[in-house]
Amino acid sequence: MPLSRETRRLAAKWQRGDFPKHLEWIEINGVRGWTGQRVDFNFPIVAICGENGAGKSTIIQAAASIYDSASDEKNFASTFFPDTAWDKLSGVAIKASVREGTNSTEVSVRKPTTRWRGNDTRKVRPVKYLDLRRIQPISARTGYARLAKPALNEATSQNFEDIALQRFSNIVGKTYSSARQATTNLDESRNIPVVSHGGAEYSGFHQGAGEATIADLIAIEIPQYSIVLIDEIETSLHPRAQRRLIRDLAEISRTKLVQFILTTHSPYVLEELPPPARVYVFKNGTEKSVVPGVSPEFALSKMDEEAHPELDIYVEDDAAKILVEEILAKRSLNNLSRCSISAFGAASVGKALGQMVEGDRFSRPTVVILDGDQDPAPGCLILPGEDAPERRIFEDLQQMGWTGIAPLINRSHSDLVGAAENAITLADHHKWVKSVADRMTLGADELWRAMSRVWINHCAPENVAEDIIDCISDHLETEILIA
Repeated sequence: MPLSRETRRLAAKWQRGDFPKHLEWIEINGVRGWTGQRVDFNFPIVAICGENGAGKSTIIQAAASIYDSASDEKNFASTFFPDTAWDKLSGVAIKASVREGTNSTEVSVRKPTTRWRGNDTRKVRPVKYLDLRRIQPISARTGYARLAKPALNEATSQNFEDIALQRFSNIVGKTYSSARQATTNLDESRNIPVVSHGGAEYSGFHQGAGEATIADLIAIEIPQYSIVLIDEIETSLHPRAQRRLIRDLAEISRTKLVQFILTTHSPYVLEELPPPARVYVFKNGTEKSVVPGVSPEFALSKMDEEAHPELDIYVEDDAAKILVEEILAKRSLNNLSRCSISAFGAASVGKALGQMVEGDRFSRPTVVILDGDQDPAPGCLILPGEDAPERRIFEDLQQMGWTGIAPLINRSHSDLVGAAENAITLADHHKWVKSVADRMTLGADELWRAMSRVWINHCAPENVAEDIIDCISDHLETEILIA
């Protein structure tokens, strides 16, 4: 889906180089299974995704540790990564590149033996770290249950300013007439959100979890140039609220030049961000791998394995996915149901995944396939055609007069020819299928599947994608032998 206006405006400001403070990358070694892998932060908002236990929270805790916070909140690596009765840490190093203005400096905090070092040389920057404690119901938070007494009175309050109230209403999707953070005369150190909606006023004790979470988040003062780290940003929020929250953060980032690093399991959060802002963390036993630029579909397929396929196949986009499905249906139908085919996004992501295939770092058999216009890369196969799938198939079908497609989509041949000949004049081949589908009033995937099927049956050589078919068959036969 297209990026929101808020994210596009943020991207434009980022490309101009208007952010004077930025954590560029971080490397973690010697803690929770990290062995020196680097995570790059190539956008003002970066979302880290991956399965539970992959190391997402470790990344934002390490990021919080790398700065000497200029705000009231102080964070230390020793707090996030303590020694316990069961864990004695040594040989730990957290390295990072910190940009200030036009200068980038490599910094570190480390624990070579028993003491953490480097805290006194950290760069100063406002830091806000929000962990999962924020999503606890008000009544379950430490010290709050005793505040739920009708005999108590409100002691102090801080009303949301108009812009904060509007943000709160937009994210939750309800119109609030007022909102404030209040305390009681029993304990003035614990804030409770109190809101008014539809003529009724109610406190955090009677708000929904998502409503209270957003109220608390809006109440936080986010300083200019700060870095804000939020664990599981989507928790307690429905999809529309998740999208609106990311757009709200994009506006804050753009206007206050703030860097956000989030962890998430949500495809809705990932869809709101451009590819450079998405990072997937793999875990394979004790090993970790970091792949930037993944598609939301790829991330979801890795985190949800309900179909239990025997082989993972990764391709660049949905057009390649459908083409591979049709090739398998023609050449090796019995194997199609045993495979999970997912789109990963940019070719650079595929090449990174190919390196993981080469290093045998996937937990089950995996095949990575790049489009035909890509050069060979380690661990990757190439789609047939020596060009982007759309260009190869459109050009070949044009040579044979577009015959055989119209009956598969229940449309007029002459209408199809007119639409296809018009589409092929567009400079961007990624728009060709949608252009034809829109003029023919049918789904783009339905049209592309029909075109792929005709191309395979009438244009492609008999042994089309032989290397891909053989590789898939070899993997599946190996699985049978192992079983």
